[in-house]
Amino acid sequence: MSRSANNYRFLFAGGGTGGHLFPSIAVAQRIRKLLPEAEIMFIGTKSKIEGTLVPKLGFNFSSIWIKGFSRKLNLENLLFPLKLFVSIIQSLIINIKFKPKVAIGSGGYVSGPAIWVSALTGAKIILLEQNSYPGITTKLLERYASEIHLSFEDSKKYFRNKAKLFITGNPVRESLIKINQKDAINHFGLDPSKKTLLILGGSLGAASINKAVESFIIKSNPLEINIIWQTGKNYINSFNHLSSKNIFINAFIDDMNLAYSACDLLVSRAGATTIAEIIALGIPAVLVPSPNVAENHQFYNAKSLSDKNAAVLFEDNQLSDSFSEVILNLLKNNNKLDEISVNVRSLRSINAAEVIANNAIEYCNDVRS
Repeated sequence: MSRSANNYRFLFAGGGTGGHLFPSIAVAQRIRKLLPEAEIMFIGTKSKIEGTLVPKLGFNFSSIWIKGFSRKLNLENLLFPLKLFVSIIQSLIINIKFKPKVAIGSGGYVSGPAIWVSALTGAKIILLEQNSYPGITTKLLERYASEIHLSFEDSKKYFRNKAKLFITGNPVRESLIKINQKDAINHFGLDPSKKTLLILGGSLGAASINKAVESFIIKSNPLEINIIWQTGKNYINSFNHLSSKNIFINAFIDDMNLAYSACDLLVSRAGATTIAEIIALGIPAVLVPSPNVAENHQFYNAKSLSDKNAAVLFEDNQLSDSFSEVILNLLKNNNKLDEISVNVRSLRSINAAEVIANNAIEYCNDVRS
């Protein structure tokens, strides 16, 4: 089908982090499954995760020059007006050439100029907001959107036009599944008869979480439990010596399905993608929000779950105080783990990727010539 004949053209913009990118990918993959003839274009930056991952998944990718405005005073901020202007021109060229019928923004600074230009050139706009406290880009683009899909009920109060809001949940990858726990534990070379603690600090790692886990291992000597510990690539050399018959340590875990399936309890940052995955799989979690993210959105993500007894909120500055005690008490309390699991699973809504994909396709049907 030629481009001029194909009314099913979808532009996605969002990235910088996996939390902004993965929901877009989940929706794009669903559109591609429902409508193989659809044309899909991602806009992002070459230097971030979308620059390598999107082309690997077989989607068209165009880059723009935009970079976020740093909260710290630096020379990069002086270039921000120029980069924004150039990114708007680049977005205009991409939109004129591609002619999207629907543009889907999933947050991050890159979605600002791309989605704004899509709106100006006549595309229907759908926004995805993964965090409990919406990002500034989503709030700035609200007026142009036909629909805004939220992951948390708490987010509604930050938007003016409630008619545009849908509590759809955060789209997750179709390949996310749980397998047999014993098989998953065996994969890591651990003892299936023991409870398993999973530690995630992101691909780069989280220094405060890693230090707390190190102290937990040295002081508590938790031989009665298994530990699967993703240190992040920046920290593997500092902690690899703590590996043992019941402690699996690696810089990065490639197959998260195995890790999630093996664990009885997860300790993790509170990024939107992690939140969506533990909700989808019903995983009991201790969430340690990063204090170094914009607008403290990880804290609000974690609080949205902890207020519903669907996770334990543990602030970063508390890690040195009672981390070991909290973890051991939870692992010994099957009833508490089951209660958290039931509560977090109850937050799972409809198939978000399917709903958003179908709505996007319907907008194309509405404007077909």
